[in-house]
This record gives sequence, C-alpha cells and structure tokens, in this order.
Amino acid sequence: MLIKVIIYNEIREMEETLFSNRVKRPLADRLRPQRLQDVVGQEQVLGEDSPLGRMLGTGRVSSFILWGPPGCGKTTIARLIAEHTNLYFEQISAVFSGVADLKRIFQYAKERRVTQGKGTLLFVDEIHRFNKSQQDGFLPYVEDGTVILVGATTENPSFELNAALLSRCQVFVLNRLTPENFEELLQRAEREEGLKLPVDEEAREFMKNVADGDGRYILNLAESVWAYAKPDEIFDKDKLMKIIRSRAPVYDKGRDGHYNLISAVHKSLRGSDVDAALYWVARMLTSGEDPRYIVRRLVRFAVEDVSLADPNAVVQAIACAETFERLGSPEGELAVMQLTAYLATAPKSAAVYKAMHSAFAAARQTGSLMPPKHILNAPTKLMKNLGYNDGYIYDQDLEDGFSGQNYFPEEMGRRRFYNPVDRGFEREIKKRIDYFDKLRIEKQRARKQQKDEDK
Repeated sequence: MLIKVIIYNEIREMEETLFSNRVKRPLADRLRPQRLQDVVGQEQVLGEDSPLGRMLGTGRVSSFILWGPPGCGKTTIARLIAEHTNLYFEQISAVFSGVADLKRIFQYAKERRVTQGKGTLLFVDEIHRFNKSQQDGFLPYVEDGTVILVGATTENPSFELNAALLSRCQVFVLNRLTPENFEELLQRAEREEGLKLPVDEEAREFMKNVADGDGRYILNLAESVWAYAKPDEIFDKDKLMKIIRSRAPVYDKGRDGHYNLISAVHKSLRGSDVDAALYWVARMLTSGEDPRYIVRRLVRFAVEDVSLADPNAVVQAIACAETFERLGSPEGELAVMQLTAYLATAPKSAAVYKAMHSAFAAARQTGSLMPPKHILNAPTKLMKNLGYNDGYIYDQDLEDGFSGQNYFPEEMGRRRFYNPVDRGFEREIKKRIDYFDKLRIEKQRARKQQKDEDK
C-alpha cells in the first residue's frame, strides 16, 4: 500500500510539473498568497492574538471549520496552514467526492503517519454538502488524529453540520472582503501584469461593488478587462457594464442567506425604517426569492407587529396578496413594495400578540374551569334548577348597553391580558377599555350594594 501511495503522489506531482506551464494560469491563481500574512481581509482570524494565530504560533493545529462567503480565502488559508505546520495537504470537494474517496484518503493518511511520521491536513470544500451520515464518517479519524480536518462552508455550520462534528472542531468566521481589500488586490494584480488596469475611477469603484465581497471574482473581472481592452483604451462604467454580466447576489433561498434577509426585512419594518425595508425586500426579489413568500411574511407582520394600532394593515396585506395573484411578476411586485412602505410607516403594537401568549398560558394553567353559571345557557329544567343562566343580564336591554358582569371563572378571578399601546388606533381602543373598566367597577359596586340592601 505504501508503494501505491508514493507512486500516486509522484504521478500527481509530475502532472503538475509537466503541464502547468503549457497554459498561462489564471490571474487569481497566480496571485494566491504564498504566506499567511499576505492573506487579505482576515486579520481577525490570522492575527497573532486570534485563536488560530495562537495555534499557529505553537505549531499545533486542531481541526476547525472556516465559515465565510465565496472568494474570501478559505482554500488559501487551509493550504498555507498545512505548509506552516509541515502537514501533508489533501484537498477534496464534497460536491465531487464520495465515501470511496474518503476511505482512500483516510487509508493513505494512516500509512503516511506510520511510515513517514507526517500528519495530514484534510481540506474539505463545501463540507455542508455531505449528508449527516457522511459527516459522521469523519469522527473516528478526527478523534484519533489520523487527519486534521479543515472544513470550508458558505452556510451556517450550526444548521448544516452535525453537532458531533462541530463539538470536535472550532469555527472561524471569515469576513467578506471590503472595498479597501479589493483595492489592495487590484494593485497586486497591476504589479503582476505590469500594467495599469484600463478603467477610470468610477469604473474601478463599480468593479469593487459588483464583486460583492468575492476576491476571486474581482481578479477574474480584472483579467477580463485586460483581455477586452484595446491599446490605450480606458473603460468607463458604461463600457464596463457592456462587457461583463451582472453578478447575481450570493443568496440561497433555502439556506442562511434567506433567513438573514427576511430577518432584516422584519427588523427594518419593526423599526419603522421604510427605506431599509424597501432595500431588503428589493434584495430578496432581485435574488430570485418567491414574492409569495415575502407577501406571507408581510401578512404575518401586519397581524403581529402592527395589529390593532392600524386595523387596516391586515386589509392592505390581504389586498396585496390578491393583487399579486392577479398581476403576477413583475407587475405585482409593485404591490409588494407598496405594502412594505405601508407597514413600515404604520404605527406598531404587539399588544394583541402579547395578550395571545398570556391568554394561552392562563388557559393551560387553569385547566378545565367552568364559566360562571349566569352566562351558561339553560335549555333544560335541570339546568335551570342548577342555576344556569340565573342572573344573566342582557347588555342590549340596558340604556348604556353595558352590564359589567363577570365573565371569568369564579375560581380564577379577573385577569388583564390585553394592554393596548398609546399609539395609532389602539389609543382609541385604550380609551374604550379604560371607560369600560371604570363603568364595570361602578356597575359591580352598585349591584353589590343592591344585594346588601335586599338582605
């Protein structure tokens, strides 16, 4: 088996040596950092005082997960760490690899440790694409040190990785690159090519914006600009837009990006920031989110966060849903944005939402308490004899239309669940509740006084 390992490695190295020089490597590959200190924008992970920096300082590295957006340097960091710690670097992608590949790698790693005394750093790109049982397959080899596992993922490890695997790995969060980081990369590219990038300042800033935090993308874009540009030609923003395709935002409707953006929508609406809310809804729509999902969330917001502060909010929300179904996309998206603006500027109240939870809690606590007998119907003589409906006052028969009777179970006593806020229409509701509370006390006091006199 050892001979097979040696032959396999030699063949791979020969292929890299023989064929790598025939074709010019892509700019992004040529600019791949050769030292950890050359990695751009990840000082929080690679700094001397960071957890990973301290591990590298001691020369002892344990398994970890790199979580960050595309093009932030995950593969580069893993490769450089392997070199820094003198570990054999083995790389696979969860997209293209299966159980057989993993078994082969683990076997090679075992034999390499025994025969060469050299450990293996296994870099697994897109590790979240392995299913739960496949992830479990890593556990024994991570535990016994056969491999140092470095997983790379663009998705939240809390949701996508096994708890057992996460418990054996630290998680390091990588940042999306900033415009300042992009400028540093572009300057490195210019030094590599020996040419100034043929774009004006506006086009250069546009490149940084369209790259959307992805360092690999902006370098590929720069390489395309050099390829398209004629001698002495300088691209402005309009020319640049003609030769490049607009980049779709990083967004997965079923994963972390989806939940992050809908959370941003809700928080912006709740904070009554109409412009921020419109922006986040636009982000979701331009990323391919189903408008119907957004509308459902807006309907929920109308009843949960606006509620009776503006009773018309839910009417507007349902009208938006019906409008979108009639018009479809893209015309119906105007209704979505209109509803977003309405909800953001509407008065807010969570009083009914809180009242619901309080009422549910009380219902669970009080079990099967019966309503007071005077509000129970008495369709039979037996029920009348038992006191059902005895003393019930029909409110509509009274001049003020209010009896002030008790409607809670006798054993429970009166509770207050709904506390309207002093905003929007709930201000009027609060006035009504305060009026009924005062009138109820007066009616009950008068009724008690009458009973005492009758005795």
